[in-house]
Parts: sequence; structure tokens; C-alpha cells
Amino acid sequence: MVILKSKEEIQCMARASQIVADGLAMLRPLVRPGVLLVHLDQAAEDFICARGGVPAFKGYRGFPATLCVSVNEQVVHGIPSRRALLEGDIVGLDLGAIVEGFYGDSAITVAVGDINEDVQRLVSITEEALNLGMAQAVVGNRLSDISHAVQTYVEDAGFSVVREFVGHGIGRDLHEDPQIPNYGLPGHGPRLKEGMVLAIEPMVNAGAPGVRVLEDQWTAVTQDGSFSAHFEHTLAVMDGTPTILTRPS
Repeated sequence: MVILKSKEEIQCMARASQIVADGLAMLRPLVRPGVLLVHLDQAAEDFICARGGVPAFKGYRGFPATLCVSVNEQVVHGIPSRRALLEGDIVGLDLGAIVEGFYGDSAITVAVGDINEDVQRLVSITEEALNLGMAQAVVGNRLSDISHAVQTYVEDAGFSVVREFVGHGIGRDLHEDPQIPNYGLPGHGPRLKEGMVLAIEPMVNAGAPGVRVLEDQWTAVTQDGSFSAHFEHTLAVMDGTPTILTRPS
């Protein structure tokens, strides 16, 4: 069942989403060689709490941290550790917050110092795939129009989309219907309606699309060891251009 939100609910979600957006903007300059992943996690938690929010991920289905931190071949759901970032790494930062019972969720992939051209292209293609997917999130389109826009752009660029993990609806729960794969034919699934709030999140591998989950039961990595990038926004479907709730202020 697709859950439609009132204008008042979307405003509440916008407050949670703004904390997430500003939190990621705060974290971005902290990403540098030598920084420990746990320090990024603590900075994220301190920021959310100082802004009056509640970390959305900490304790969610047992996840032990505020921030998902995924480095290089880690696709999503990386658990922060005392690992230090190195020059040439890329790191996915996925953050969520709750305000007045409503969720916001967003992710970025950040370069650690100088990265090579191929890796930079992976990051850029993934971010642009998110933009193209979001452009399809308009009233009257079908859900799979988002999926198709992401897949075709990524694969035309020579990369692959992860199929095991998907975007999702969001609201009073972190994960609501509908699921939003990053692949599929256009013109399928429910029609998009005003008041739908979606978290669209391409996960793109430099190599093959396959992933596996490590023994910690959270961290997903590419099967072939290739780098992976991840971007995500929470948006509201409106009559016309969608409203990106997690856009930085």
C-alpha cells in the first residue's frame, strides 16, 4: 500500500530531512586521510542530537551506530570502526534522523583526498543517476520510470546497479512501501501521486552488480572487490517538480 502524506506531515518530514542534509554537509569536510570512522559517527550523532533530532539508524533492527559508513568496495550499511581513511579511498555516508515521529534519510559518497579518474567517474555517474531518477518522480509517472532512468544511465556509462538493495517509501517508518529498485522497464508499478514521499538511492558498482554481506550481518560489499558509490535523497512527489527534502540549506 502506498502511503500518501498531508502537507503538514511533509512539513514535519522536511524538518527531519533538513537535519540530515545539514549533518551530511557538516561531515563532508571531516572526511580526510587519517580520520577514524568512529569519529565521523560520533560527530553525526552529536549533530543530530544538538539539533533536537533522534538518530534514526542507531538501534534500528540492531544496527549499532548513528551513521552507516561504507568504504571503497563496501556498498551500504558499513559499521563505523577504528579504521582510518586513506588517501584515494571513497566513503559512503548514509544518515537518518527522526523529528516528531517522522524520518529523513540521505546519503552521499565522498572522496578522501585525491582519487583516480575512474573512481571519480563512478562517483559522478552515481550522483547524476540519482538526479535523473528524481526527475521522473512526478505526478502521473509510474514507479518503474524512476528505476529505468537510473539503470539505463548507469549501464550506458559502463557500470552496474546493485539489485539486492532498493530505495523505499518513508514517513513515520524508515522503510515504507513502495520499494524502488534501481533497475526495471518503464511504465510499471503504481502511478506516482502527490503526497508520496520517497527515498531514492542508486547504489552503483564499478564492476559486476553482485554483492555479499559480511559476517557482521550488516556490511554489504561487492563480490568482485570493485569500488561502489551510493547517493540518496528523500523527496516529496508534488504536482510538478518534486520537492527534495534533504537538499542542503
